[in-house]
Amino acid sequence: MSALRDALQELPDAVFADLLESEDAYLIVLDLPGVTAETADIGVDSGRLTIEARREKRLPAEFQYVREDRSLFLDAELPLPPDATGAGADAEMERGVLTIRLPKRTAAPERSIPITTDEDGA
Repeated sequence: MSALRDALQELPDAVFADLLESEDAYLIVLDLPGVTAETADIGVDSGRLTIEARREKRLPAEFQYVREDRSLFLDAELPLPPDATGAGADAEMERGVLTIRLPKRTAAPERSIPITTDEDGA
């Protein structure tokens, strides 16, 4: 999980991110003002979470930029923790806040492992 935590810290300064963990999932919360569900795309491939998002900015015709610091695009690839899976993942966008839930792989249940012997003495 430390690789994911480090990758989140390397996102652009305009993107604030939280990483949460429970027994059965990871939760990534990203502040993406101006981004909607229609202008964002999320996927999991080869152990990486990809996030592409863009915000629409409207420039009034009578104005021009003197300074422009609000990025229009976010294109990020984040490493998944080793115990996370994209299967069953879901995401929600609400008022510019993207929440991604990544389930953890279920561990094998505890059980007794039988030990066999060679009855033939070979």
